[in-house]
Amino acid sequence: MLSRPQITVPLLTLGLLVGGAARAQQGPVLSDPLALDGTIRAVLDANPAITTLEEEVNAAASRVTQSRGGFLPQVTGTATYTRIDPVVKLQLAEGQPGFQLAPNNNYDAHITIQYGVLDFGKKDATYNLAESRRLTAVDQINVTRRDLAYSAAQVYYNILFVRESIKVQDAQIASLRQHQREMEKRVAGGVSTRFDVTTTQVRITQAQNTRIDLENQLNNQLVQLARYLHQPAYADVPVRGAFAYQPQVLDVPAALAQAIENRPEVKLVRDAENTAALNLKVLERANMPTLGVGAQLGGKNGYLPNLDKFRPNSVGVVQLAVPIYDGNKNKNQRVEALANIRGAQARIQDTQEQIRADVRQAANNLQASSARYDNAQLQIAQATDALTRAKARYRYDVGPNLDVLDAETSLAQARLARLQAIYNYTLGQYQLKRATGTQIW
Repeated sequence: MLSRPQITVPLLTLGLLVGGAARAQQGPVLSDPLALDGTIRAVLDANPAITTLEEEVNAAASRVTQSRGGFLPQVTGTATYTRIDPVVKLQLAEGQPGFQLAPNNNYDAHITIQYGVLDFGKKDATYNLAESRRLTAVDQINVTRRDLAYSAAQVYYNILFVRESIKVQDAQIASLRQHQREMEKRVAGGVSTRFDVTTTQVRITQAQNTRIDLENQLNNQLVQLARYLHQPAYADVPVRGAFAYQPQVLDVPAALAQAIENRPEVKLVRDAENTAALNLKVLERANMPTLGVGAQLGGKNGYLPNLDKFRPNSVGVVQLAVPIYDGNKNKNQRVEALANIRGAQARIQDTQEQIRADVRQAANNLQASSARYDNAQLQIAQATDALTRAKARYRYDVGPNLDVLDAETSLAQARLARLQAIYNYTLGQYQLKRATGTQIW
């Protein structure tokens, strides 16, 4: 006798990012049923991880703006009061009061303007480094959105798959109950035994247990979707959509080329290489001379002959600063920067190889799921024919009831296998889209 089927929802390794649970914001109020695109948009709108990354982009943009400040003059206003006691006095002649060289109360107010005339590219290198880090933050948002979108798609199809599986199980239970009623009539007519009714009831109970497992899986998927939407867990998430087998033409070479071109991971590792190279340029220019000019305009007291009179004054400065020795700090920093560049280049190669593997694995999964679907179709046809023949044999008392029950179970298993194949093929299509960097949001 065949055992009852065990239905599980397989999970693709999508590298899902659903961070920020502790600080989850209130998600959108959902009233209308969600199709796939609506589910994805709702998940992206509700997830605080996107907001966190957007604020990181804002911070990076602010650092870019800060770096532009190096291209502008620096203006500072200063006002100072100083009390000096005692002050130096000169005694020019005996018996005469001393001549005071400085006042006791000193006042100084001025505006200082400083501007770097020449720094051999230091400011440009600093600005380019800040801009590269801002672009990295933007690209990280794209990666997070991609992962959340495919996470939402997976949960969406999980829900549709389990719902369809429950329908298959309900059909099996209804068929078994109809068979039970027919046997009870045969028992009442004295042409069958109570044992046949009991064995049918056992199969109904097994089918109901499978349905209970499916209901539990559905509830768990609804909870997971509510988690992604940052909604309180409620009884039924409004999800709607079709669950059908829709085969596609598979062109692996074209998919590989598209993946290398579009995958955001490639952009991120190239960003890392560019940032490391720009950081090296900053370090290479750190020990270059700098030439600056400055001016100070204001007023102060302390001028002879009237020390207490406040008078205007000005100062002009030209300064050349040449770093001489820093204990080999800059040299060691450049060695570190070169190592970071080589590491980023190695990550680019590794990422490209991983992308190629992702595409080929997705293609293999699609081909396997397509073959399973064809096989399941054949199984359904065979199981349907076997059930028809078993019922006919039992009706004319030339076959046992157990054959009917086994045929019913086999047909339900074949239908569930077809659903599983459709589910695997559908998620395989999204696995391929993710592997090739296709945007679905």
